[in-house]
Amino acid sequence: MSSAGFFMPGDAIPPHLLPVPSNPAIPLKLGPGLRHIPPETITPTVAGELCVDGRKNAVWVENNGGRYIPTVGDTILATIHHSSPDLYHCIVTPYTPLATLPQLAFPGASKKTRPMLSPGSLVYARVSLASKHLEPELECVKAATGKADGLGELKGGMVFDVSLGFARRLMMPDVAGQGGVVLLEELAERVPFEMAVGRNGRVWVDAMEVRKTLAVGSALVQVDASVSGVEEQRALVKRLLKGL
Repeated sequence: MSSAGFFMPGDAIPPHLLPVPSNPAIPLKLGPGLRHIPPETITPTVAGELCVDGRKNAVWVENNGGRYIPTVGDTILATIHHSSPDLYHCIVTPYTPLATLPQLAFPGASKKTRPMLSPGSLVYARVSLASKHLEPELECVKAATGKADGLGELKGGMVFDVSLGFARRLMMPDVAGQGGVVLLEELAERVPFEMAVGRNGRVWVDAMEVRKTLAVGSALVQVDASVSGVEEQRALVKRLLKGL
């Protein structure tokens, strides 16, 4: 991944900044913050840094502000609000309509084996349908394989809120190299923990003990708020470990 500069809404993205795939048949993937104006114009919808991933032939705008807009394929953390005969209705963010999660959208789920989730339960889900005219729809199963693929109910732990840009950095394949977040590797050497990151700016952390879970979560929030560099993150980890 590389940065191609800062752009404002309405700016036209120069074609030479877009990735060039090795296979011309691979379509260009437009991520959050961009829209296509036929025939060939690509323009940002938010102000931010233009990021380019040549390997995936993808381009998007990195922006810490704004509200999360559900996008098909995003993995998010959602809270069960209530249920109806065939659906769970989930809170994705406080300012978006409730998303629907079919009760059979779980691995091997049937009317007899479907999970029984109560209000307040937390699920790690994928957005399967998103439209400005319809409520978002979620799933906790990979349609191609019928397996969980890491999705499902999250028990225990705590949830922490981070910016949308920081959540995207945490979800990069190489968190330390591409995302510039060495905090996780440094902490994992001393404090075993599980983590699930939602594209909607929510992070679930479970380190088995409350004080350790709080330490990991608060460290993420601090790094997000202060835009800490590598050395600052390592210094933060040392301070946190002294208190454990």
